[in-house]
Amino acid sequence: MPRNWTADDVFQLARGYQGACVLAAAADLDLFTRLGREGLGAREAAKAVSCDLRAITIILDALAALDLLCKEGDRYSVPESLLPLLAQQGPGSLLAMARHQANCLRRWAQLTRVARTGRPPQRQAGPDGAEADTHSFIGAMHDISAPVAREVIRGLEPLSFRLLLDVGGASGTWTAVFLAACPGSSAILFDLPEVIPLAEARVAELGVAGRVRLAAGDFLKDPLPAGADLAWVSAIIHQNTREQNRILFASVRNALVPGGKIAIRDTVMDPSRTSPVAGALFAVNMLVGTEGGGTYTLEEVREDLEASGFREAVLLRRDPAMNSLITALRR
Repeated sequence: MPRNWTADDVFQLARGYQGACVLAAAADLDLFTRLGREGLGAREAAKAVSCDLRAITIILDALAALDLLCKEGDRYSVPESLLPLLAQQGPGSLLAMARHQANCLRRWAQLTRVARTGRPPQRQAGPDGAEADTHSFIGAMHDISAPVAREVIRGLEPLSFRLLLDVGGASGTWTAVFLAACPGSSAILFDLPEVIPLAEARVAELGVAGRVRLAAGDFLKDPLPAGADLAWVSAIIHQNTREQNRILFASVRNALVPGGKIAIRDTVMDPSRTSPVAGALFAVNMLVGTEGGGTYTLEEVREDLEASGFREAVLLRRDPAMNSLITALRR
């Protein structure tokens, strides 16, 4: 049933970018870490982050208005509950995700131009450069995955494998959870060369370095390491066109032992492509961020798997966001 829209509803949606932009700027400038519990005055804050005094004062006041900062007199500090979420220190920090979303925002702001050209905008590095953006992206993927990983892989139970191939495994968040679920197993984590040092640090931190082999390459160009009986393809297929996914699936098929299984974690769209809402919006994220990525229906993924040497593709878990699960067996 169509929503009964009001003028205020439209205004609220149109203004939704404002708070996001203020948060993005604060994350880019690392303001929350700089301010901390003790806080700083506007002049001190401007000096600490090398910003214009008028500009930083306005941003600090907006953050305080949004309850993201406490303001007492002319001093700004971070609320106790927010400090572990938006400052750099601590395992629960979401600062990497906030910075990644700031990069996404820079692309979304050019959506009208993208609609006319059909091409994503030229990638604009964040204030700390492209390498920092990679760190933020990989950190953001950990922020998203760590809280849900154990629950999601329960959808694959009964889970049994000898060797896991984690394709595009980022820093190893999912690899570690899989290994914890199957004592005695081992894994190969495959990702781009610039990601491997981040994975090396994370798997050491998570205590699984001795069970993980790290392999560098591009999964659309380079052969995947062979011998796994389970391949994990997590939050990857939305980056690709369907043709690219068929290349990827064929490469995974060739890397698996006979009877091996592929497990795909991603958004799965209803045939209408309007549900789930998060998936429809994520397709826009792929429109502004990739040359041909998008979100796909179960039937589309099944067709691409079958065309690439898999059989018995089934949806094991349906999720309104990125945590749906599809599995298939190597022919």
